[in-house]
Amino acid sequence: MTTTLIGLKRLSGNNIASPIGFKATGLHCGIKHKKNDLALLISEVPASVAGVFTTNAIQAAPLIVTKEAIQQSGKMQAIIVNSGNANACTGKQGVKDARQMQQKTAEKLGIAPELVGVASTGVIGEVMTMEPIIKGIQKLEPSSELEGSILFSQAILTTDTVTKNTAYSTEIDGKKVTIAGTAKGSGMIDPNMATMLGFITTDANIESIHLQAALKTVTDLTFNSITVDGDTSTNDMVLVMANGMAGNDSLTPAHEGWEQFIATLQAVSQDLAKMIAKDGEGATKLIEVEVTGAITDAEARKIAKTVVGSPLVKTAIFGCDANWGRIIAAVGYSGATLNPDTIKIDIGSTTVVEKGEPVTFSEAQLLVYLKQPEVKIFVDLQQGNGKGIAWGCDLTYDYVQINATYRS
Repeated sequence: MTTTLIGLKRLSGNNIASPIGFKATGLHCGIKHKKNDLALLISEVPASVAGVFTTNAIQAAPLIVTKEAIQQSGKMQAIIVNSGNANACTGKQGVKDARQMQQKTAEKLGIAPELVGVASTGVIGEVMTMEPIIKGIQKLEPSSELEGSILFSQAILTTDTVTKNTAYSTEIDGKKVTIAGTAKGSGMIDPNMATMLGFITTDANIESIHLQAALKTVTDLTFNSITVDGDTSTNDMVLVMANGMAGNDSLTPAHEGWEQFIATLQAVSQDLAKMIAKDGEGATKLIEVEVTGAITDAEARKIAKTVVGSPLVKTAIFGCDANWGRIIAAVGYSGATLNPDTIKIDIGSTTVVEKGEPVTFSEAQLLVYLKQPEVKIFVDLQQGNGKGIAWGCDLTYDYVQINATYRS
């Protein structure tokens, strides 16, 4: 079963290996006590590659190695991922270990090391125990079947409560083009980037330089528009591999199918971003903030992310408290250009502020809405044509408990 969305088809399988020529798997190698902790994603042929990485000045060893690989070859054919240990703040030994993961994976697959990306997630500051990882790499047997993709998506998780997968197809040059994605992340989420690993596959034919431009465009509208707790991690990245096996003409901004490709890539990225926000540590609600009437789209996104990231707004939503004062205060300290006398705020379908002043509304009716699993806040500045959306989650007792005992 598929659902048509703006000319795209959302695939029910949600399979990272749905595009032609991709395989995936995951297993338990022993980094964690019981759960899957080692994953592999491969393409039959070297693929064009694009990546966006954490803005944290302290970057984990796997990011260093993966960036080097992209710079060396401009292509990628495999990604090896471990969870349970971030391999961050581990000095020269950490880089050595990440390179060993890269080398052993390349040997396993019979490909050049510079075609292998490396990603890690987990506890910061602990040196990797390499023996189980090396043994685990030898046991990995990727598959194009759904089971392999499920194992992959499970093996990359840390405090996540659910796996995060999505896939869409579209038609370009008369060819079916598929884009699929898998991600992890539920805490330390405040991109530009954050504790998030995202892996996107496509069989589209597109050169790396244009794929990078496409990823940058959609990242600003999706992954960089979510926040859970305001912390930015040391490890996070989103990687896209495009192996060209769909057989379309090479995509460029001048290609008539470019906008369709961008829309499909954005649909995949937005699904993953919203899943991450919804699965925030201890979260009970997904919060969406839509801002219109700003001077620019960038300012609208800035305001939306400020509101959804406010601890006071997040706790009010958790408590089902229609405290719009916290919303307008966040709008005010966002740093964006605004006129306090023109601001309109709606929570769901209920207007709570009009022209910067309070409006009489039914607290009881709004309470019913705030108890729903998804809460939408609309802010209209009435200053221009800029618009933007951001996603986040409520802040709960469980968030404190999870992060107070993370290493226990």
